[in-house]
Formats: sequence, structure tokens, C-alpha cells
Amino acid sequence: MPDRIEQAKRALRADLRERRQTISAHARETAEAGVKAQLDALVDRLGARSISCFLSTPTEPGTHAFVAGAVARGIRVLLPITREDGLLDWSVATPDTEIAEGLFGLPEPVGDVLGPIAVNDVDLLVIPAAAVDQRGMRLGWGRGYFDKTLGSMEKCPPVYAVIFDSEYIDDVPRDVHDQPVTGVVTPTRTLAIAAPTA
Repeated sequence: MPDRIEQAKRALRADLRERRQTISAHARETAEAGVKAQLDALVDRLGARSISCFLSTPTEPGTHAFVAGAVARGIRVLLPITREDGLLDWSVATPDTEIAEGLFGLPEPVGDVLGPIAVNDVDLLVIPAAAVDQRGMRLGWGRGYFDKTLGSMEKCPPVYAVIFDSEYIDDVPRDVHDQPVTGVVTPTRTLAIAAPTA
């Protein structure tokens, strides 16, 4: 059974990756500006003073402008650093944070490293996704870093996944370890997703 789910995830990821490759440079710039506006409004609405946010790759909806703006506004921003053991370390973003290529070629901060539990202090998590469905199930890129992080948190704050508008879909294949998100941020809107009732 899990094989069928994994195959469905792989196929959907491949389709989404291919679609992201076709987005023009102008559309990416517009998307980054939209994501920044949506995340700025979300941070203000939640009154968040400490957040975590990923650094986007060139094919993802851009988060770099948002991170720089949040730091300039005095918000504490934790940036993830991937580890070999599948956990995430964190580093506090500064106005002159140096970015280097981390594990898997992802952009990651160079600086003082805080351990995995540092994220327990944030008011909001902003995480990457390939897609999110209407129940809040998130399809990641297959390495499980954020599912592990969310699953290990004592008290999880709101979790918003950043995706393109077309990646908010009807149904995402789900496995037992997959963690739902509280909402999605796209370049044009922010949607809170109600937790499914048992």
C-alpha cells in the first residue's frame, strides 16, 4: 500500500517540478512580490515577533525579499539548515546573512547554528511545499525534513506553506508520517485551512 502512495507522490512531484520550470522570470518576480505582501500581512495579523522561514530556490515562489523585509522590521527570523540525520538546525537571519549552497543544493545561511529545538520558540512557521490540498495535507519534495520538524514540536504554532496558486489542489497522496499545515500563502492570497474534524 505505501508503495502506491509513494508512486503517486513521485508522479505528482515530477509534474509540479516540470510546471515550475516553465515559469518566466517576470512571473517569478511578480510571484515574489506577491508572496512578500501576503506574508507581511499574515505576520501582522498574527502579531508574530519570531518566525521561521525557508530560503527559496530559483524555482520556488520567492521568499528572500520577505525575509530581508522581516529582518529590517525587527522580526526574529530563523532560517533552516539541513543535516545529514534528517533534522533541521536553525540560524538567525541578519541584514547581511551570507547564503551558501547547503545539502541537496538548497540555499542556506552561513552563521551561528542553533539546534533543532530552537524552532520551538517561533510564533509562525513558513515552509516550502510542492502542493497542498484542501484538507491542509502538504506534499513536500520527499526528504521529510519539515514533517519530522512539525511532528516533533511540543506546541506547534500556525504553519503556512508557500506555493504557487495552481498548486493548491483537491487531493494530495497522504502517508502516516505526513503533517498537515494550517494554511497556504500564494502570490495572490492567504488561505487558512480548518483542521479536519474527527
